Amino acid sequence: MNKAGFTIKAVTRSFGRLLLIALLALSPAAWAITLQEAKQQGVVGEQRDGYLGVVNSAASAEVQALIDQVNRERRERYQQIAQQNGISVAQVQALFFEQAVEATQAGHYLQNASGGWVKK
Repeated sequence: MNKAGFTIKAVTRSFGRLLLIALLALSPAAWAITLQEAKQQGVVGEQRDGYLGVVNSAASAEVQALIDQVNRERRERYQQIAQQNGISVAQVQALFFEQAVEATQAGHYLQNASGGWVKK
């Protein structure tokens, strides 16, 4: 025992428990792919309708779930904005796409007017 009354074994045991608790607290979602990562990998792009889309058919179930979640959130937000401003959802979507074009990083994908995918 040291001056503080702790043994190395007791400290190690406590640290081990804290580490285990911290690891258990991290859900699988914490390790899931982020939207930014999916865009960097060229799997996800910004569609002209203001939603995310799959750039190629190689999207995993995890990526598809991410797209679905983000698109649900966007749909709700577009409806709120349209209602608050007395405009159509389609107008909000078009405005969002214009902003998305500006915000999209070089090398990420955008949908062109004919529905194809192009790198910015």
